[in-house]
Amino acid sequence: MKKSWGWAGLIALVLCLSVTFLAGCAKKSALKETALVSPESRPAAKASPAPSKSTDDAAAREKARRDQALREQALREAAAREAAERGKKEAAARATAIMKELQIPDINFDYDKYNLTPLAQSILKAASPAFVKYPAYKLVVEGHCDERGTGEYNLALGEKRAEEAAKYLVDLGIGKERIKTISYGNEMPLDKGHDEAAWAKNRRARFVIFPPVK
Repeated sequence: MKKSWGWAGLIALVLCLSVTFLAGCAKKSALKETALVSPESRPAAKASPAPSKSTDDAAAREKARRDQALREQALREAAAREAAERGKKEAAARATAIMKELQIPDINFDYDKYNLTPLAQSILKAASPAFVKYPAYKLVVEGHCDERGTGEYNLALGEKRAEEAAKYLVDLGIGKERIKTISYGNEMPLDKGHDEAAWAKNRRARFVIFPPVK
C-alpha cells in the first residue's frame, strides 16, 4: 500500500511540474510577441487638423475689413467735429458782424430839449435799415441829461428824450414791440466835467442792442 502511494505521488509531482513549465513558456512567448510588435505597426493617434490657408486668409480679410471700418468711422467723427467747430466760429463771427452793423452812435440834444436835431434824425435814418433787416434783435433807448436841474426833473426829461428817439425809429419801420426806453437822468454822465463841453456830451440818448435769446 505504501509503495502504491509512492508511485502515485511521484506521478502527481511530475504532472504539476509539467503544467507549471508549460504555463511559464506560454507567458514568455506572449511577452516576447508583445515586445516584437514594432512601434510603426501601432495605430497612430489622430492629430488635430492644421488650419487651412483659406481659413487664415478669410480671418485676415475680416480683420482688415473691421480695421478699415474703424478708420473710416474715426475720420467721419473727426470731420463732424471740425464741421461743428467751424459752424460755431462762423456763427460767432456772423453774430459779431451783425452787432457791429446794428450799432447806433449816441445822439445829442440841446439844453433842456427833447426834440431830435437834424443830425440826430440823420443818424437814426442811417441805422434803421439794419434793424429792419434783422427783426430778431431788440433795442433799449437810454435817456440822459447833464447835471443841471433836479434829479426828478432830469429823470422826466431823460424819459422824454428816450421816447422821442424810439418813436422816430418806429416811424422808420422798426416794430414798437422791439424797443424799450429807460431814463437815467443825470445819474450816468458820459463826461464828468462841469462845463458846457461836458454838459453837451451828457445830454444824449444811448442805444443798447440785444441779440435774440437762444
